[in-house]
Amino acid sequence: ALAEDARGNRAAALAHLDRALRAAEPEGYVRVFLDEGPRLHSLLEAAVASRGPTAFVHGLLGAGLVAVHATPDAARLVDPLSGRELDVLRLLATDLTGPEIARELSVSLNTVRTHTKRIYTKLGVTNRRAAVRAAAERRVVPGT
Repeated sequence: ALAEDARGNRAAALAHLDRALRAAEPEGYVRVFLDEGPRLHSLLEAAVASRGPTAFVHGLLGAGLVAVHATPDAARLVDPLSGRELDVLRLLATDLTGPEIARELSVSLNTVRTHTKRIYTKLGVTNRRAAVRAAAERRVVPGT
């Protein structure tokens, strides 16, 4: 769809996008669209105009807007943190080390590392301090 749009063939781009949306919607595939970022945003808007509004496309647009235009306070995560990831995130905000977090949660250090990597991916960060800051800005942890 993006290649056709880059060639100036909006009709073909929308046809390809429509097929992709129809295939992705029943399964709830979101990331494949959002990973394309702002390049896909205008095509998604055109899809709403041509195919009519659907909750799925509006959800993609809303998530895409977060990544491109929204303030951090309005940001939502496309892939929300699980309960256990929230537990790990709360402890990442403390001075506890990885092994101490593992003991606190009664899990292995490897499990803590796995949860931490997923948190970083979902928040789009690369370190503990940035994860805590991003979570606070996005109000990811209930009660913050």
